[in-house]
Amino acid sequence: MPILTAEKLIIALKKLSDYIANPDQGFKNLILTAQNSNAWFTIDEVERSLNALHKMLNQQDLETWFKNITINEHPKKVGLILAGNIPLVGFHDVLSVLATGNIALIKLSSSDDKLLPALLTQLIVIEPQLADHIVYVERLKDFDAVIATGSNNTSRYFDFYFGKVPNIIRKNRNSVAVLNGQENPSEIASLGHDIFDYFGLGCRNVSKLFIPEDYNIKHFFEPIEHFKEIINHFKYNNNYDYNKSIYLVNMAEHYDNGFLLLKEDSGMSSPLAVLYYERYKNIDDVATKLKAEEENIQCVISNIPFELKTSVLGFGESQVPKLWDYADNVDTIAFLKTI
Repeated sequence: MPILTAEKLIIALKKLSDYIANPDQGFKNLILTAQNSNAWFTIDEVERSLNALHKMLNQQDLETWFKNITINEHPKKVGLILAGNIPLVGFHDVLSVLATGNIALIKLSSSDDKLLPALLTQLIVIEPQLADHIVYVERLKDFDAVIATGSNNTSRYFDFYFGKVPNIIRKNRNSVAVLNGQENPSEIASLGHDIFDYFGLGCRNVSKLFIPEDYNIKHFFEPIEHFKEIINHFKYNNNYDYNKSIYLVNMAEHYDNGFLLLKEDSGMSSPLAVLYYERYKNIDDVATKLKAEEENIQCVISNIPFELKTSVLGFGESQVPKLWDYADNVDTIAFLKTI
């Protein structure tokens, strides 16, 4: 099997980025019809994901990323069990396998089984040598390593089936935001993207808010008002109505702005259309809690410079990751070097 050089891969990926920015009619039609198969994959959310990929695959970042990548001269077969909670969420795992010269055995999610193959087909058109490195499977077998993304529940099965080979097994994670009370309306509005993009379904979406003890909730609700149209999506609305009814029946205290429920709770993982919040007296207490929960947190959104293994990002940055922003803070490229 001919070895693809880093230079060839960078050229191919940059061309793919250009294609994403200006796709052909066939791919445009796929964007328009994606929600027929998955109601969460609206045109806006699919285009949001594509725009994030377009930004990720820029020339400068590709060159920086590939400096730390060694291409395997003897390709290994890497099984990929992909998630489908947001559009094209599995692309980065496939990219990492291809970038290291290995073979991706792809088990697609039934929730995202059209967009990713279409994008990878275009990548093969751009660089035909990649055809031998992309294989779709219904059942994983004859693999040298596995990267599996699922829930806390499925991870137990993944551990059982794949525990004897090198693996990355991902569980549920959520992201949190920490306010100091000095944020301006524009920053809170940007935080709205961290909460509402992809309907809050991603592990990089904020599901928990830490606020100062005397924080006035209206300072949060007013700047995010322009996200109110999210309630018009029937599946999101169903979740909102269901959780609201539960809180009302149980007489659970909560805030309600008509499209988001804000509930005081010490938990990190809130239901869809709900944002948990927790008040704090001392920011050091928040830092201690974040460190204790690092294994469950994907990223932290804040102006406060916490010292954590978890990525600390600015408001509005959670859904535009860089090539080196690895899921669960596990360096996929470093892992692939070990197999």
